[in-house]
Amino acid sequence: MSALQNILSRLVETPLIFDGAMGTMIYDKGVFIQTCYDELCLTSPGLVREIHEQYAKAGAEVLETNSFGANRIKLRPYGLAEKVAEINRAAVKLARQAAGPDLYVAGSVGPCTQGGQVIAGGEIAEVEAAFREQVKALAGEGVDLVILETFSDLKELQLAARIAREEGVPVLASFAVDEEGETAAGTPAEKLAAALEADPHVDAIGLNCGTGPAGMYEALLKILPVVSKPVVVMPNAGMPRTVGGRTLYLANPEYFTEYAKKFIELGVRGIGGCCGSTPEHIATAARAVRGLSGVRKHIEVVSRRPAPAQQNIIPTAEKSRLAAKMFSGRKVTSVEILPPRASDFSNMLAKVRRCHEAGIDAINIPDGPRASARVSPMITALVILKEVGIEPVVHYCCRDRNLIGMQSDLLGGYAVGLTNYLIITGDPPKLGNCPEATGVFDVDAIGLTKVVSNLNAGWDIGGSPVDPPTGILIGVGANPCAVDLEREIDRYFQKIEAGAEFAITQPVFDAEALLRFLDRVERYAKRIPVLAGVWPLLSYRNAEFMNNEVPGVVVPQEILRRMAGCGSGDESRHAGIEIARTICAEIHDRVAGFQVSAPLNNVEIALAVLGKSEG
Repeated sequence: MSALQNILSRLVETPLIFDGAMGTMIYDKGVFIQTCYDELCLTSPGLVREIHEQYAKAGAEVLETNSFGANRIKLRPYGLAEKVAEINRAAVKLARQAAGPDLYVAGSVGPCTQGGQVIAGGEIAEVEAAFREQVKALAGEGVDLVILETFSDLKELQLAARIAREEGVPVLASFAVDEEGETAAGTPAEKLAAALEADPHVDAIGLNCGTGPAGMYEALLKILPVVSKPVVVMPNAGMPRTVGGRTLYLANPEYFTEYAKKFIELGVRGIGGCCGSTPEHIATAARAVRGLSGVRKHIEVVSRRPAPAQQNIIPTAEKSRLAAKMFSGRKVTSVEILPPRASDFSNMLAKVRRCHEAGIDAINIPDGPRASARVSPMITALVILKEVGIEPVVHYCCRDRNLIGMQSDLLGGYAVGLTNYLIITGDPPKLGNCPEATGVFDVDAIGLTKVVSNLNAGWDIGGSPVDPPTGILIGVGANPCAVDLEREIDRYFQKIEAGAEFAITQPVFDAEALLRFLDRVERYAKRIPVLAGVWPLLSYRNAEFMNNEVPGVVVPQEILRRMAGCGSGDESRHAGIEIARTICAEIHDRVAGFQVSAPLNNVEIALAVLGKSEG
């Protein structure tokens, strides 16, 4: 084994990026399918090493050996049964050469039976001997992990896991499911996963092959509730299609990556690819996954109470005009307007004045929405406050600045009159127009909420007094339609404990989902006002974009169908306004107010939703 941190503890600490398909890459390099791909470790070592190097360059942190079928039973038809040890040892050496000292090497072990077959009683001894011979060679050459992959028979998988554990190597037991969430042997994914959860020889549980990202996602929803061991997912790049006599997998890297991010949101600890995936799939997914806040280890922030002698703590309702109105029980309204892309504020200020004249309480200013660069939201907010007088709500995200810079910004912003903030973790850089930028994420929204709450209590990040303390109104985000709602609610409660004073939701297109969310969170001992995010749709294409591309937003099918049925741009725009008005009416009595986005910075549409314009 290598000198790296134990791979199991690393999986628990932060998710790992596994490599993609080996067979697909070998085939694409012109090797006939009738060839024994495992033997290439001996006959074409340069080709195998090159593929490993491509995956390492793409960002894979775990390289799998080219030994999936390198057991005595599978090698026998090729006349290679006596080369098991030689092939497997060569496979590890080639992967290790590409991995160097910084990457893990996993020994790939496939089933001895064909998909859907079950080991017969008389075959068990032979299969056991075959696994023992292969795993002994892999372990002897120092793999960091044994991956038992693409199994369908539970008995065979558990037999292989027991043998691998006897060699003293961590074991990832992975099985293949179809689009119905069943193995080729007909076993439901959740039943097989529950058995592996109870198996003492299995350290981690995997899903690989059999289906593409969408099918794998559905299977994950079934198995995650029944397991506590780390889960690794390696889907195919879509379902295979025969084109011109060749079997192709048509899921592009971007589609593959969108699901990789969803897998991480669900709690998966490892992401890789199976049939059809390439270094391009892994590179795109690796950049996106590493940009997610949840993958990074955040600086721990300790919440502090006000010093006993501190007399200048500002009550929440006295922090701003927005706070005073919201905490008096009156409905508040805000309109979200993007900062300009250049230094000319005139057009934006005209829109802000229109909102002020219409009686809007605040202007929400996004911070690098979808990881795009615009004029600083704090500078924009200061210009709005100075030139128009309406209160801004500054979105402040953790992506772009380290903790020192964030505290400096917040102290400076408060000193010049910026008191209302929405603390958010921030979209990963991969979503924006500069995908190679690095996400900082020293803390997430929970950690930064603690920082701001400490400033309000008179303490900075180093534990030194801040006198006078700040009086920042702390807002946080909430997502009633989160993929993992239990995790979202848990984080929502953590934000409240950290010091959050109000919340703004992601755009709500499903009123019932928001009401269910409020039913859950209002049972909590500590309650904060919730402003509903509202987005008036402009067109069917806009609805599709919101549903597919904006993290955390779900547009119900009935709304998509309604927008699809609209004709002209005017008809679509009016339909979008009417949908937004209906949603507002359905949730009016349960929320503290509304934050309405101005699509394409068209404030008349936002004002129309609030009944202050014809749109």
